[in-house]
Amino acid sequence: MTHSPAAPDSVANSPSRRTLANAIRALSMDAVQAANSGHPGAPLGMADLAEVLWRDFLRHNPGNPNWPNRDRFVLSNGHGSMLLYALLHLTGYDLPLEELKNFRQFGSKTPGHPEYQHAPGVETTTGPLGQGLANAVGMALAERMLAAQFNREDFPLVDHYTYVCVGDGCLMEGISHEACSLAGTLGLGKLIVLYDDNHISIDGDVSGWFTDNTPARFRAYGWQVLEDVDGHDATAIHAALVAARAEAQQPTLICCRTVIGFGSPNKSGKSAAHGAPLGEAEITATRAALEWPHAPFEIPHAVAAAWDARVQGAAQQAQWTTLFAGYAQAHPVLAAEFTRRTQGELPAAWASTVADLLATQQASTAANATRKSSQLALEKLGPVLPEFAGGSADLSESNLTHWAGSRAVSRTDASGNYINYGVREFAMVAVMSGLALHGGFIPYGGTFLVFSDYARNAIRMAALMGLRAVYVLTHDSIGVGEDGPTHQPIEHAASLRLIPNCEVWRPCDGAETAAAWVAGIERTDGPSCLLLTRQGVPPQPRDAAQLANIQRGGYVLLEPVGAPEAILIATGSEVGLAVSAAHTLNAAGRRVRVVSMPCGEVFARQSADYQASVLPNALRQRVAIEAGSPAGWYRYVGLDGLVLGITSFGASAPAGQLFKHFGLTADSVTARVQTYLDGGT
Repeated sequence: MTHSPAAPDSVANSPSRRTLANAIRALSMDAVQAANSGHPGAPLGMADLAEVLWRDFLRHNPGNPNWPNRDRFVLSNGHGSMLLYALLHLTGYDLPLEELKNFRQFGSKTPGHPEYQHAPGVETTTGPLGQGLANAVGMALAERMLAAQFNREDFPLVDHYTYVCVGDGCLMEGISHEACSLAGTLGLGKLIVLYDDNHISIDGDVSGWFTDNTPARFRAYGWQVLEDVDGHDATAIHAALVAARAEAQQPTLICCRTVIGFGSPNKSGKSAAHGAPLGEAEITATRAALEWPHAPFEIPHAVAAAWDARVQGAAQQAQWTTLFAGYAQAHPVLAAEFTRRTQGELPAAWASTVADLLATQQASTAANATRKSSQLALEKLGPVLPEFAGGSADLSESNLTHWAGSRAVSRTDASGNYINYGVREFAMVAVMSGLALHGGFIPYGGTFLVFSDYARNAIRMAALMGLRAVYVLTHDSIGVGEDGPTHQPIEHAASLRLIPNCEVWRPCDGAETAAAWVAGIERTDGPSCLLLTRQGVPPQPRDAAQLANIQRGGYVLLEPVGAPEAILIATGSEVGLAVSAAHTLNAAGRRVRVVSMPCGEVFARQSADYQASVLPNALRQRVAIEAGSPAGWYRYVGLDGLVLGITSFGASAPAGQLFKHFGLTADSVTARVQTYLDGGT
């Protein structure tokens, strides 16, 4: 199936390209003015680019924004959101004019920066500069991987482009280097980036702080670079996009020289157009300069008709639907699998696989590190999840993120399921988001927990968008040992738990690790972090009810004889310490309960009755134990409780020596708890 671009408009009496682009400009400046807030400069400057791309090249169906084989469009410089909202409205998406008039207002579908699932046709949330570009790399990678896995002779089922607009700020951000270097290495030929090169950022002309030779930089990555394209010349833009699509082996950067605030007599080409309304007087002058005599938010019928893409989009999808019907006849198993994966459904064998995994891990007597237990879980889950897209930021042998069925994705073979991200933690997480947004994959990626700081904003964005992704964050404490405080996370678990909609699992053994993996895969409304040990941990005995209750985030692991007088709450490697201390104390006549709390976010969603059954309100003698920052634990133990944690950086020494130094051994915990129960601190 070939997809030829539309020819430039030549119909007599149809609106000119400039007039069509001016519709974007008018809606953008009107909406920003109505909100008395926003960024008019970028939409005014990029309108000509957008008009050519959306009307001549972009394959999409406004009537079905989730059509699997649509082209993806990402506005990485998301502050220019009115460009995207104007395009969605004009082309016929369910984004009525009233939503544009409510730009940046509470509850509208048109927030200040584009937000995934707020307005139809928004492919990703953008705003933090550069991340949309990295998401787009993930989308282009997903297209290439799905095509390699599903396309067959005469049936190019997966065949679409990813287009992304970026500005100077996106290319200044370091994530652009990480993501674009990877895209060049993998040869993502269907990734096309339009660089809005207007030389202006908030502080003014970028020549004082951004003098990179951007074309040379991208050529060094292995990209095709098309330089000196006049971003206000439709013919030049069209020709550049034709050339970009003709290059199948390299991603393409189109350097479009534009004028920020194009059409504004007094603010074009200046930072004054960037982040504030033009003002009523300047808008009047701009209307005159653009020869746009229409009232605010008024789009003439001929212009609206020329923009409307609903009929064309429906026809494009219908053509693909016919192709898919033939594919389903020729390859019924593949067709069913494609449908399942693109709809995000788990395979029929999922429940039985999970049951076997949990039983196997619970029965194991091996004192494995939880990173090893994680790998064992992957060995069970991987064969039934062809949608797995795993990877690591150059730490596969340490994170243990690979399994027997892992096959690396490369420039020459994209049919694999494992991505070697290199030392690019930030890009890895943002690319994973792109894979998840595209559909057809469940991405997971690994690095050391301490390096989650590099990726933190991308984790936050995944949580904001509600994406299914699993972050395998190993070497989760001072148990790292000799590598020292640069590699020993202290505040990281507490910090990740502060991110809304991000579930943080710190399992204590193989069974909890398996349960954490199951939870992360079954969750469809946000990401999950798996915090895993380097060192071995003892397996814990459980009955069937306890094993099932792991999925509730917190549960009673050990109960004393008689009513408990105190509770020890722990996570990860410290659960074993809590159990050992409880056994010693209970043998001496105390009555101490142990609660394992692998995921506080999940526990907090349980019913009040269940939470009270685990942590009875009347039972106030509580001790929390975690080899990290105490922050967050007082919500469970109260101000009269005790938290055994770490409030300083670690040190370079063998792990056992460090745990002893910080008072996190069975003997030390027992003594501290005994003192606390005796009325001390």
